[in-house]
Amino acid sequence: MRELPRTGGEGTPLGPVDATLVPRYGGPATFARLPRVDEVEHADVKLVGVPFDTGVSYRPGARFGPAHVRAASRLLRPYHPGLDVEPFGAQQVADAGDLGVNPFDIEEAIAAIEAGMRELTEDGATLLTIGGDHTIALPLLRVMHERHGPVAVLHFDAHLDTWDTYFGAPYTHGTPFRRASEEGLIDRTASCHVGVRGPLYHRDDLRQDAELGFLPVHADAFEDLGVAGVVAVVRERLGDAPVYVSIDIDVLDPAHAPGTGTPEAGGLTSRELLGVLRGLVGLRLVGADLVEVAPAYDHAEVTGIAAAHVVFELLALLACQHGTGCRP
Repeated sequence: MRELPRTGGEGTPLGPVDATLVPRYGGPATFARLPRVDEVEHADVKLVGVPFDTGVSYRPGARFGPAHVRAASRLLRPYHPGLDVEPFGAQQVADAGDLGVNPFDIEEAIAAIEAGMRELTEDGATLLTIGGDHTIALPLLRVMHERHGPVAVLHFDAHLDTWDTYFGAPYTHGTPFRRASEEGLIDRTASCHVGVRGPLYHRDDLRQDAELGFLPVHADAFEDLGVAGVVAVVRERLGDAPVYVSIDIDVLDPAHAPGTGTPEAGGLTSRELLGVLRGLVGLRLVGADLVEVAPAYDHAEVTGIAAAHVVFELLALLACQHGTGCRP
């Protein structure tokens, strides 16, 4: 079989399949048609899918999220003009495939995710994970804590995800950040939610959330502060701590991301989310996840396209950490 033409190579990172030579609807099914991890000597950033959604409380289907986001990523291009960086050229990015875990046993799945991510980061690579439901954030944060100590969690979501249990189960997609805080995995002085909105179970939910170490930046803040104002609040909160970014696609309004399990009205636009991420240049990003894309509820790839661009934005931030002239 003929070797596919790729961007980069010969002393520079091996990049995506060259879209000027192979149409975007062809080529490998990796994220942005990047090389597989076994095709490169070393990967600075590893993209990995976790097709797991046993922890959902409403609509299932996020187990098909990694494949959907990869399919939507075919349209991405290798240069980010907003930050003046080439996310695939400033660092070696590779697709590590999917981590298959038990869909019938949540605790076994969490242990397998933790072990798999620990192995993937043994060589110092940064992980960018595509879920799957938000349950996977807990084992990811356990590995981040091993590598970096308590991390500041920047959590984009319509929901707090700091509830105690669902039906007595301690590990679900609504509990990962409570468990992470209880386990001492997060920096309680520097973590925050962005985009939270909608009804809560009890008036005490926000008080408990604050005790667990989170500052909520509500979706309504975008009306009063705008993107730049929200960025200022977030940067002040995060400070100089190592930052782990966790993004539930339902932080976007259902108009921008219908393909998710627990949609809430009144959310962010895709432009607002990308704008806040772009404003994080200069912070020390140590890992990230993008979760809760459920393609069965998507149409015209609206959610998948938004998710793929979010991942591209995160890759651009990581590339900026390699000192390649990003605009502030």
